[in-house]
Amino acid sequence: MTEANESHRRVGRYALFGPIAAGGMAVVHFGRQTGIVGFSRVVAIKRMHAQYAGSSEFVAAFLDEARLASRVQHPNVLPVLDVVRDGDELFIVMEYVNGEALSELLRASRDSGERVPARVATAILIDVLHGLHAAHEAKSEKGAPLGIVHRDVSPHNVMVGVDGAARVLDFGVARAAGRLQTTRAGQVKGKVAYMSPEQVLANEVTRQSDVYSAGVVLWETLSGRRLFHKESAGGVLYDILEGPIDPPSKHRADVPPALDAIAMRALERNVRVRWSTARDFALALERETEHATSSEVGAWVEKVAHAALEKRRAEVEEIERISLVDPIPVRSIAGDVTETDAGVVAAPQGVRATSAVAGARSEAAGRGPARAIAIAAGAIALAAIGVYAFLARASKEAPSSTSPPPPAVTSSSPAAAAPSAIVAAAPVSASTAPPLPPTPPIVTAARVPPRASASTSVKPPSCDPPWIEGADGIRRPKQGCY
Repeated sequence: MTEANESHRRVGRYALFGPIAAGGMAVVHFGRQTGIVGFSRVVAIKRMHAQYAGSSEFVAAFLDEARLASRVQHPNVLPVLDVVRDGDELFIVMEYVNGEALSELLRASRDSGERVPARVATAILIDVLHGLHAAHEAKSEKGAPLGIVHRDVSPHNVMVGVDGAARVLDFGVARAAGRLQTTRAGQVKGKVAYMSPEQVLANEVTRQSDVYSAGVVLWETLSGRRLFHKESAGGVLYDILEGPIDPPSKHRADVPPALDAIAMRALERNVRVRWSTARDFALALERETEHATSSEVGAWVEKVAHAALEKRRAEVEEIERISLVDPIPVRSIAGDVTETDAGVVAAPQGVRATSAVAGARSEAAGRGPARAIAIAAGAIALAAIGVYAFLARASKEAPSSTSPPPPAVTSSSPAAAAPSAIVAAAPVSASTAPPLPPTPPIVTAARVPPRASASTSVKPPSCDPPWIEGADGIRRPKQGCY
């Protein structure tokens, strides 16, 4: 039974599954980040061993690793996504890489009796060096140089993905300004076989110390064997400080002289002769040697680590099949929400349509053009029916030619005498009329257009002029002319 079948543990918004790899201080687990509306992604979660959780020194180192790695933004450095505390435990959430550690790739190559192609080895180290240079150049939030030195560059801390990119990881023992945890005087941190001479002697380490360690990784990747490998730690230390170092070509004939020279300069014990920066080292490899493309590196990883990668893919697929997402109503997050054909459209609470047309526009915002046109047309039709009904009622109540003459409207303006300016007050029954205020009995109203009907759509010739002037000099409209 795979780890994915076992019960998972919730850590904040993450689910913790089985282990991917284990180290001296922590275990890396499969994880899954979850969110609303089905959001999910597989991540790697680094979990500190329980025996170290109570140590302030180890906790500080663990937090330093996350803080420093988060300040290095580069495709060749494994990104840290989050830090989570659950009870007394700390977890570092990292990007999950579909790939394998360089240490495992070298072991698998040795077991199969094959060597890493020189072009592939060179391409991997170019990526590693660019990632290290980004770490060396990293700055704090205030723009001050952090002075990061990794101090543990080794094949174990290089992840090579099937995408062909190599990534530096694990800044747990890195030296940097402002660390919560500091190294005691005389204390050596890192894997001894990959340490620079100055690091072994507990002298000051600089970015060139990482350059030396990267040189050891390049030498071993090319030759297919360990550079400093003795039965005792004392023997390893002696070889680092005093022992002869053969060029890679002595153990592998197809290594070109230019690659030999670049690797040997990185392994100089004299810091002043060594490559000044990881970037200088990388540029020399790019300029003077042949190196594989990302596709070639990815294909090599797939070939060498096929069994391990297939097992891991099956575990990831099993994890992704497990339903973890708790249904969270979107309405509780965005206020009023309308689910439409195009997705979910949210509006702030308290916003409401104030008219039929405004409602149509609001509705149309979340729907397709055809539906929006239909809704707007319906709203306009409803408004037109209402206007028509009002006008019809007003027309019925308009005075006829036999009605008592309305009060005269006197005005000094010529427009007042024009037919279009004649205003008439419709009779109102006493039972329905509201009490009138004490004002002159002159009612101002907008001219009511005629009803659209077959009888009035074409005016007869007798409508010229459209009024009848009485003996009292008051012009009254002819019926059917207005």
